[in-house]
Amino acid sequence: MAEFPVEHIRAAFPALQDKFIFFDNAAGAQSPKTVLDAVANHLLHRNVQRGGRYRQSQEVDEAIAQGRESVALLVNARHSDEISFGMNATSFMRLISIAIGQSLQDRREIIVTDLDHEANIAVWLALEREGAKIVWWHFRDDGQLHPEDLDQLLSSRTRIVACTLASNAIGSVLNIADVSRRAHAAGAEVFVDAVHYGPHGRIDVQSFDCDYLVCSGYKIFSPHMGFLWGRLEILNALPTFREDFVPDTTPAKLEIGTYIYENVAGMDAAVSYLENVGRLIQPAATERRAALVAATEAIRDYEAQLSLAMLDVLANAKATVYGITAKEHISRRTPTLCFNLPGISPAKVTEELAKQNIGVRDGHMYSPRLMKRLGLTKESGAVRASLVHYNTLEEVHRFGRALAEMRSV
Repeated sequence: MAEFPVEHIRAAFPALQDKFIFFDNAAGAQSPKTVLDAVANHLLHRNVQRGGRYRQSQEVDEAIAQGRESVALLVNARHSDEISFGMNATSFMRLISIAIGQSLQDRREIIVTDLDHEANIAVWLALEREGAKIVWWHFRDDGQLHPEDLDQLLSSRTRIVACTLASNAIGSVLNIADVSRRAHAAGAEVFVDAVHYGPHGRIDVQSFDCDYLVCSGYKIFSPHMGFLWGRLEILNALPTFREDFVPDTTPAKLEIGTYIYENVAGMDAAVSYLENVGRLIQPAATERRAALVAATEAIRDYEAQLSLAMLDVLANAKATVYGITAKEHISRRTPTLCFNLPGISPAKVTEELAKQNIGVRDGHMYSPRLMKRLGLTKESGAVRASLVHYNTLEEVHRFGRALAEMRSV
């Protein structure tokens, strides 16, 4: 396997030229200069509303259409109209949950997990007032959700299974295709939170065979924005709020109000950035989707090296690591590691690392139910170090030295 061109990649990110280690990427990744330029170009030359008859407005329409096509390629959608843009993933979770709540009929059971970000739990719990019954799918002691456990939970009353593609707290990756197979056999739908997984590997909604999927662009190297993918026929059948002049078809029916057009331009540029990474690694990948696949597969392989290195430095620091730690199962996780050091509070760890220009996060990671299962309080929680493909093994080693110094004091 060719060496991953991480130094070449890092040169594309202005923020990485500072002497700071970004290990808080699960909260939001940095953006390459091409993305920043796309946002600035939009604001400088077409900072107007869509739908006008003049050139700048028509260019906004074109930019949105181009961004929609790019994101459709990123997730392997069947049609670009299956992509809707908005403020963030949570707003789309709520929008879909409200629509589901208005169309429960005889299928009133909703399966949620305790591995998920609270956003993909709370929006479904809110439907209890609409008569929904919540069914819990619990992760096992190995830090993973096992699709076979669904067989005891699914029934003719199940409307939807809401689950994460990868845990934003402990990095465990779920086999969504297996979830979809089991759910669809019971006549249920599958709603996937792909926010955390977005920058870490290939997203393929056709292979996943799910029904809805949400992402946050700012985890995938774009500015702050979110997008929803859904099966065209399902989205068009959902009851949603819309103004009288808005068509009752996707994406218009799901793009409520004016969102941040310049950030969609940035998301389009972020997809192009990933394509360029793919072509850098595999020059023969001339088609856009092929380039994206090449990039995401190389990223997964390289990030597995980062995960292994992180597990080593955390073991040397005598840390308790939550989730998957077996090296033979490294492919089942992202390089997102929650841990605690003996005798040092999570807040103290992050404060001391910050003094050494290393950014990590402490707390419940918006997953308090998961923390409770781990025997941790939501007030203190754990430390989370979350890496992406622009991080380096040298940064991991600096992180390890910082932990060693902290423990020696």
